[in-house]
Amino acid sequence: MKNVKEFIWPIIGLAAVVVSGWLLYQELRGISLADVWTSLVNIPAHGYALAFGSTLVAYAALAWYDRIALLHLGVRHVSWLFVSVTSFTTYALSHNIGASVFSGALVRYRAYTSKGLSAPQVAVLVALCSFTFGLGTILLSGAVLVIEPDLLTRVADRVPAALANPTTARIIGFAFLGFVALYVFGSLLHLRPITIRNFTLAYPRPDIMWRQVIAAPLELIGAAGIIYFALPEAVNPGFLIVLGAFLAAFSAALVSHAPGGLGVLELIFVAMMPDVPQADVLAALLVFRLFYLILPFAAALVVVLLFERARLAKAWRDRMPATIPPVPPPAP
Repeated sequence: MKNVKEFIWPIIGLAAVVVSGWLLYQELRGISLADVWTSLVNIPAHGYALAFGSTLVAYAALAWYDRIALLHLGVRHVSWLFVSVTSFTTYALSHNIGASVFSGALVRYRAYTSKGLSAPQVAVLVALCSFTFGLGTILLSGAVLVIEPDLLTRVADRVPAALANPTTARIIGFAFLGFVALYVFGSLLHLRPITIRNFTLAYPRPDIMWRQVIAAPLELIGAAGIIYFALPEAVNPGFLIVLGAFLAAFSAALVSHAPGGLGVLELIFVAMMPDVPQADVLAALLVFRLFYLILPFAAALVVVLLFERARLAKAWRDRMPATIPPVPPPAP
């Protein structure tokens, strides 16, 4: 049974890539590579610069996730530099490998246990980081649906009519915001944990909660900003629309467990941009993949190699005798 569980998520991820890839091909078969290349060339230099700056904001906020979790655990001896490098490596690898919760947990366990954290502490850290991301997704999704309730009309032919209704969308948005408000007030009032089946919502201290409420949206806004700044100004639908489409596409990509969300992310985002030329949308998504996924992935591999090399060297030194015993003088 354990062996089956080890293979099920990779199989689900690969299946998601195949199915979404085929659907994406059906959606984009009229586009040539030359059209996409032209769109990439037409992105101005300041657009690339702002997209890169958005990437830095996103990864800085992700590092804040880990720092918040460590503060929640009362761990203060781990330096910001180590936390930042660990967080960067974790997300750069997990976003590309797929099954992000599991792959990210392995990286964090390897890194933080070297700093003295126990396995249960690492488990709490992983869970809190995942919840922080979910909290940010719910908060921003609720805000977007309340402010832009017509968002789902862009995919009215692909979703149930009730969901595409602006009134329904706004109600869902307020429900999302209500969940966040419950979490905020629960922390402020020190309410008892809420248990729903196997899920337990324990309210952290207010100082931790406020950091979560700021860090989580900041990361998602930075990630969506990469695509926003890569889209042409003339056909750009606005940041809130781009953010809403990104939240839907990125969340679906994570749930699919597809490596890098390949195909899933593009399929949903393209579908939610019916008024933007598809070549321009694909070019912006390629910039997103380059800045947010590919370049960090390459850098993370280097970090892992250096870390493991240092650990191996330390283990080798620890096995060597501390001092070399003196050679006795020859007998007279």
